[in-house]
Amino acid sequence: MKQQGSNRIYTRETDETGKTIIRVVGTNRDENRAFIYMSRHFSQLGLPVPKVLWVSEDEMSYTQEDLGDTLLFDAIKHGRETGNFNDTERTLLERTLRALAHIQIEGARDFDWSKCFPIPAMDERSIRWDLNYFKYCFLKGTKIEFSEPDLEDDFDRMVSNLTAERSYSETVLQQSGLSTQWSFLYRDFQSRNVMIKDGKPYFIDFQGGRKGPTQYDVASFLWQAKANIPASLREELIDAYFDELEKIEISTHQSPITNRDSWKESLKHFVLLRTLQVLGAYGYRGYFERKPHFLESIPNALINLEEIFTQNPELQQEYPTLFLLSKYLPRTTVERRSTDGQSQCPALVVTIYSFSFKRGIPADESGNGGGYVFDCRSTHNPGKYDEYKALTGLDQPVIDFLEKDGEILTFLNSVYALVDHHVERFLERGFDHLQVAFGCTGGQHRSVYCAEHLAAHLKEKYNVQIELIHRERGITKSF
Repeated sequence: MKQQGSNRIYTRETDETGKTIIRVVGTNRDENRAFIYMSRHFSQLGLPVPKVLWVSEDEMSYTQEDLGDTLLFDAIKHGRETGNFNDTERTLLERTLRALAHIQIEGARDFDWSKCFPIPAMDERSIRWDLNYFKYCFLKGTKIEFSEPDLEDDFDRMVSNLTAERSYSETVLQQSGLSTQWSFLYRDFQSRNVMIKDGKPYFIDFQGGRKGPTQYDVASFLWQAKANIPASLREELIDAYFDELEKIEISTHQSPITNRDSWKESLKHFVLLRTLQVLGAYGYRGYFERKPHFLESIPNALINLEEIFTQNPELQQEYPTLFLLSKYLPRTTVERRSTDGQSQCPALVVTIYSFSFKRGIPADESGNGGGYVFDCRSTHNPGKYDEYKALTGLDQPVIDFLEKDGEILTFLNSVYALVDHHVERFLERGFDHLQVAFGCTGGQHRSVYCAEHLAAHLKEKYNVQIELIHRERGITKSF
């Protein structure tokens, strides 16, 4: 089976009864032991995880229940790519977060934290590991200069804020007479680590779990770089998740949650920490291990980093050096380098926007200024018709509508001629960035269609890096 981020080897086999099972061969005995213990513990509690069926004598391999081939990541493909999550996708996301609440709280019941790998709890040291992962595996791999003492000051404040959250929650629990047992922190909770079987989510790859706060997993899931979950849907899912937590608190008296407002207030710090951690992971897996899948995720993670500071201005004051870095690490200028120092991306990056004129023309974040802005409003507007109002230029009915009279194709042919000339001259002169923006009334139909088609045209014709941003839809792609 295809490997993802780990060095473990997975194979699908058939047992003596004809039933398929998954064989896992690991490279670290302690990590294997952690997964085996956790799987058996969660299974006994009736939580949705694959059951361990057999373990080798040396504990270097084991077999587990086969949950099929459907990752949640694939099951929400339409929403990830369009920004419009349909009812089925929304239901899957909500079910997953509600199930997470159970594994966090009920899964912590009678849990032997000494079985965790590599450490039993999220503490100051583990937070610093994540922050240093970002500094050494990602930040130092770019050409951005920064003040290391100032960055460490930000790190100190973040450690203080995150550890204070834990101390505060435990104090509230003690005062209320509830158990001070901390929750199970999944650690790498994201849609590629959730399987969907018969419409139900099952959790995999939790061997890095440990004792810790609930916010970290929610941040990991809802701010996953390639998930593209819009802010409004995040809020709905957070409320559904918290509703489930409150039900568990009533039934078990073990939840570490104080109240919804304070929980949400601390969440933003965990979102920032997790974003920095995944940038470190993408840097390590991409720059050093040369895995392109992780390099492709870097622009999305950088967008998340920018949004965190934009949506939470108070964090700009709390972490001023990280805020400045978020401005100097635009998705179009990050050097993706391998260990031999050779660039792994084309020299010219073309950023293509779709947008609504009602919200203004996108700024050029590269600092170069200029670029093209094309007005698509002269072409026939699908948004005037009820059957297309809920769709976008990514949906086939809208594509068919726009192409039927050929008007938008003539428009794009003129665009191609202008932009092609610009790209060729920029490549000749060694320039590193060009921006092209398509605007229409709502930034939903015509501009999205044009941006998609220009991106495909340039990628097929030239050796350039494309950053495609549908601003009003909250979608970003890099290829």
